[in-house]
Amino acid sequence: MLQLNYQTKYLECGTDEAGRGCLAGPVTAAAVILPADFQNEILNDSKLLTASNREFLEEIVKDSCVSFGIAHIDMGIIDEINILNASILAMHKSIQKLKPCPELILVDGNRFKPYKKVRHECIIKGDSKFLSIAAASVLAKTARDAYMKKIDREFPMYGWAQNKGYPTKAHRKAIQTYGLTKYHRLSFKQLPEQIELKL
Repeated sequence: MLQLNYQTKYLECGTDEAGRGCLAGPVTAAAVILPADFQNEILNDSKLLTASNREFLEEIVKDSCVSFGIAHIDMGIIDEINILNASILAMHKSIQKLKPCPELILVDGNRFKPYKKVRHECIIKGDSKFLSIAAASVLAKTARDAYMKKIDREFPMYGWAQNKGYPTKAHRKAIQTYGLTKYHRLSFKQLPEQIELKL
């Protein structure tokens, strides 16, 4: 089982994002405060879990956590401030929804900007080390997957229900065939070839 706490002096939350490397859709982050007695044997980095396990764990986390927050940052903002800043903004917005406010933020990865005056620790591969970050990883992933399935109904030719906006061969072939949509990130290199795409 992953570690519950980084420390026990301060109230801590874990935060993580999903969708950073996608060609379309938002970047989504979640933040979670877990109770002091929380245990779960299968909770882990969302990338290591099956879709059915993520959905199962989503309900467990939401039902048993002290607090959680989820935030989407859309394509226009990603294009405006870049994906790193958008990812951090999504984390900030998810943390903002937590009650009570945490006293320590555990961040998956190595980049973050201070949130208010709250202490933070960046932890590489933190989603496979600490339960709160893993829980945030699961909530971010399931929320973003649900978003992509929803917009897939609007533009089914891109296969977003399956590829979730990632740069698969099928997704890139659809971009070549149909062009870009309002959900594509214009600041991203949509195709390997340097070609001009019409909106």
